[in-house]
Amino acid sequence: MRIADLSPHQRPRERLMAGLGEELGDAELLALLWGSGIKGRSAIDLAHDLLALHGGLAGLLGLGPVEWSALPGLGPAKAGQLWAAAELARRVGRGPARPRLHT
Repeated sequence: MRIADLSPHQRPRERLMAGLGEELGDAELLALLWGSGIKGRSAIDLAHDLLALHGGLAGLLGLGPVEWSALPGLGPAKAGQLWAAAELARRVGRGPARPRLHT
């Protein structure tokens, strides 16, 4: 089902903007970054497939530019955006950066 066919209170972006981000599933959040689907598959459908294929969000952190670019419905610009989001998540997971000491 296309996201546009969902009622407004079911659409991920509207739910996120209503302060309900914690209620969204991983696929819904990923679909918001993905943007749009392909013929016959919504962005949520594609996100579900991607998460299943790579074992969830943690598996996505290991994808590189070639893997992101090979995903259906993604051109280089959108693949780069998703890869950048994954890089930000990796950095958050590492915790605060330690100051570098210069000697």
